[in-house]
Amino acid sequence: MRCVLLRGLMREQRHWGDFVAQLQHALPGARLLMPDIPGNGRRHRERSPAAIPPMVNLLRAGLPAPGRGDGPLHLIGLSMGGMLAIDWATAFPQEVAGIVLINSSARPHATLLQRLRPAAWPSLLRLLLQAPEARERTILSLTASSPQRHQQALAAWQVLAAEAPVSIGNGVRQLLAAARFTAPVERPPAPVLLLASAGDRLVNPECSRRLAAAWGAPVHLHPSAGHDLPLEDPAWVAARVAAWISR
Repeated sequence: MRCVLLRGLMREQRHWGDFVAQLQHALPGARLLMPDIPGNGRRHRERSPAAIPPMVNLLRAGLPAPGRGDGPLHLIGLSMGGMLAIDWATAFPQEVAGIVLINSSARPHATLLQRLRPAAWPSLLRLLLQAPEARERTILSLTASSPQRHQQALAAWQVLAAEAPVSIGNGVRQLLAAARFTAPVERPPAPVLLLASAGDRLVNPECSRRLAAAWGAPVHLHPSAGHDLPLEDPAWVAARVAAWISR
């Protein structure tokens, strides 16, 4: 079994942090794949597409060939990564066994004010102009319910930002891609699981509830975590993902 972990805006595979080990423990036989979209991580010198479908095409092209016994993919997407998972499962249904959407959102199933809380707009626009160290502090303040609990993660993120900086242009194009994305009215052919955070200051959890209602999919709400749910409670996410895949 192969699971593809898809991160969000201006994030890369190393931002999954401890969640990778937690998920591997919960799914010991799984092969975890963590590709970076162009513009982020190992591909930070490349140009980010300004739309979700070309991002998906580039991610697919970069995956290793399946091994013997490998079936369709399980896609696990956080925030914009969830949009990538939706588009992938819709455009290439034969490749996808299921998708997990974590604090994601999409038109027409949520309003603009739900998809991006107005209180977060000034910080989100400001971070595009900040130096990498300050940018990571702003991102943590937006995505964690208790930023002071994650100072070790912040220090690691600042190192990653220095090693693989995301350019202003790539940040803007990724933001445009997320803003423009429209999900299908009907559920993609693959089964869907939604995970959301009650303490999300970036995306209203009502987005996940509306998607769940529209697509007849299960949704689990974490009572306190922020937008970066795999950072704040990786064991909770891994347990729910593993239980759902096992069923």
